[in-house]
Amino acid sequence: MTDQIGSKIFQGHFKGRRALVTGGGSGIGLGIGQAFAEAGASVLLVDRSPKVADSAAVLREAGYDVEHALADVANEEQVKGAFARILDLWGGLDILVNNAGIITISNLEDLSVEEFNKVLNVNTTAVFLCCREAAPLLKASNNGVILNASSGQGRQGFIFTPHYAASKFGVIGLSQSLAKELAPSGIRVNSYCPGIVKTEMWEYNDHEWGSRLGNYKPGELIQEWIDGIPLKRPAEASDVANLLLFLASDAGSYITGQAINIDGGMFMN
Repeated sequence: MTDQIGSKIFQGHFKGRRALVTGGGSGIGLGIGQAFAEAGASVLLVDRSPKVADSAAVLREAGYDVEHALADVANEEQVKGAFARILDLWGGLDILVNNAGIITISNLEDLSVEEFNKVLNVNTTAVFLCCREAAPLLKASNNGVILNASSGQGRQGFIFTPHYAASKFGVIGLSQSLAKELAPSGIRVNSYCPGIVKTEMWEYNDHEWGSRLGNYKPGELIQEWIDGIPLKRPAEASDVANLLLFLASDAGSYITGQAINIDGGMFMN
């Protein structure tokens, strides 16, 4: 468990509210789930990895109301099962965080249709599936919120990841469309765009991009990128979680349809 500044600021704010976080077994997703739990929410962590059970158990042992569901968010039936579980547990849903995501690195000539579709299925189609299942539950809530993970690559595509960039641009468009459709039901929809975050995914990126972009030793390429960030550091999972706590709170009640960067100034718009 990590220190969560935002959950202290919003301590008790989310008491009685129910949140579902995909990709919640580790990394950013676990940090988000922890932050909402610390701020008083009941949280269902959803992940395809069995370690999500251990992550939920650690938070329960710390005194938080956290459960888990084992599900592949790109699988329609498993998504339905995850939402049935939160309905059984707590009778509804107030906050959906679509955080699950994957990336692969490939030059264009070697990028297969299967690999392209796999990334889009997890990063974009799964967001649609979860939003669709969440909609009737959120409409029954007095304060429904959807938060969808895009990326800095939802702002600007990068080399060797056309499929990932397409998937993250898609999340922003999907979020804008749903923000307009669901606003009459009182549901706010926003997306968030992390940059470099201290996670296993970025360790993979450093290795894969480094081997393709040049003769980089482990850690050298990511340090070069970090040196280009105005704030000169990568994000922690808690940095992302703090933004989402604000967006889901009453303080963010007039914000919808936005894509918000959380990247230390990598992209400014």
